[in-house]
Amino acid sequence: MKLARIRTADGVCPAIISPDGTAHDISSKVSDITAQTVAPYALANLQRLTPADFPVVEGDYAPVLDDVRRIFCIGLNYSDHAAEAGMPIPSEPILFMKTCPATGANDPIILPKGSEKTDWEVELGVVIGSRAHHVAEEDALSHVAGYCVINDVSERAFQTERGGQWTKGKSCDSFGPIGPWLVTPDEVPDPQSLTMYLDVNGVRKQTGTTATMVFSVAHIISYLSRFVTLVPGDVISTGTPPGVGMGMKPQQFLRDGDVVELGVEGLGTQLQRVEAYRNTL
Repeated sequence: MKLARIRTADGVCPAIISPDGTAHDISSKVSDITAQTVAPYALANLQRLTPADFPVVEGDYAPVLDDVRRIFCIGLNYSDHAAEAGMPIPSEPILFMKTCPATGANDPIILPKGSEKTDWEVELGVVIGSRAHHVAEEDALSHVAGYCVINDVSERAFQTERGGQWTKGKSCDSFGPIGPWLVTPDEVPDPQSLTMYLDVNGVRKQTGTTATMVFSVAHIISYLSRFVTLVPGDVISTGTPPGVGMGMKPQQFLRDGDVVELGVEGLGTQLQRVEAYRNTL
């Protein structure tokens, strides 16, 4: 099953996606796609729905959840990406947080004020559907509500040249595109066999597969659950394959007017236009 949130003139509408990619309005069944909606019992009820039984709804994609709780990110989780970054392969998952609000799959990327090194990262996102506390790796995937596409947009100077932790380079406004869909595990039987790509202005920059992750999705969930209790609505961004701008020679970064397109196999695509800084407050 594929779920989405569609922006309309009347507000955000919860939707189920048909096999041809059409969104169908299920607001008669649920008021929104939330942490409660992705709990196991609630998802089971939604999986009984037939998309064609509901009216078509059109509009832009909102973030896949109304109430994304926390965005956990895993760094250097592809060995070839670690190599291009000039960093050693980690012996344990590297955790940092993305604290900006989630944005829609096709919302613009707004360059931060003073930014010269805004970069791209296509990633597999994991949405938690049930509480996970000290879970075994073999049980970890049972806590997954679904999977999605994430662009872990990053400002490299803020991230690596300003001291301290990576969060400041990961959390600028508009740096959290999540979606377009939340795809339930029955449609993703093996999260370690998904291809992914990212293009900038029609030129392929990243090509990868989750098969080359250093730490699997199951391992990441089990590992994180030893340090923090994961709850419904938490999102984990699991790392990026090689091809980021920081790793190129010479380095390449996003500029006003660029177009970024990315996708993960079976999870849909994103398209973001890059815009110059503006005060959105």
